Amino acid sequence: MSECTHNCSSCSQECSERKEDLHAKLNEFSSIKKVVAVSSGKGGVGKSSVTCLLAVMMARRGYKVGVLDADITGPSIPRAFGLTQKAQGSQVGILPAETHLGIKVMSINLLLEDESQPVVWRGPVLAGAVTQFWTDVVWGDLDVLFIDMPPGTGDVPLTVYQSLPVDATVVVSTPQSLVQMVVGKAKTMADMLNIPVLGLVENMSYLLCPDCHKQITLFGEENGLDEAAKAMKVPLLAKLPINATVSHLCDEGEIERVDCEEIQPAVDAVEALL
Repeated sequence: MSECTHNCSSCSQECSERKEDLHAKLNEFSSIKKVVAVSSGKGGVGKSSVTCLLAVMMARRGYKVGVLDADITGPSIPRAFGLTQKAQGSQVGILPAETHLGIKVMSINLLLEDESQPVVWRGPVLAGAVTQFWTDVVWGDLDVLFIDMPPGTGDVPLTVYQSLPVDATVVVSTPQSLVQMVVGKAKTMADMLNIPVLGLVENMSYLLCPDCHKQITLFGEENGLDEAAKAMKVPLLAKLPINATVSHLCDEGEIERVDCEEIQPAVDAVEALL
């Protein structure tokens, strides 16, 4: 037997260390350089808004960007981007909706006749829908695809990490220690599945007083993510303030108008993957 080069793709030998690619096959009319998941482990921490902001900032830097909304039962990505047109089918697959900045988006809400219609499916069906967003959607050429993960560590997150070639994940949390404990599970899950964690984003970190511009930490100084990031041995990429303007623009479907300097270090971390 020849010496092992650890490159299974060019080796015909059958050995115990041979690694088989179990990832779902990407649509043949698509090419995606990097896949970045945005996870939280808990709902209500602003994970979807962080996903949108990362996508918008990367698009402004000239990259070709897509967003896969894997939160099937609680999709919010189309509303944030103001997308009302439905995804269209073609002979080569499903065509994603496209935002003003050219960000390609696929979400279950783009397939439903009524976006307020609840999706009452069991776990395996939900996971299958997310996989189809990878195999059946014509993403075209993308530099980075962001995946807005559902909260928790159940069927859908597990499917994303095991069936899609995720290059890294960004974990979102708010400052409360109780939330950090739950969010830590998302980081641990990524570690268990050998998914690199780029770092943490602390959302709702503080409120900026409109009069004196003082930072008001609503959850207390001692509840920041700094110590949690050290314990998890990952960088704290950004601290995002509570911003009424961002919330308003998101509700109005104009997230692409947001100017958020605080998230730039997290964008830098994603850009470094390319």
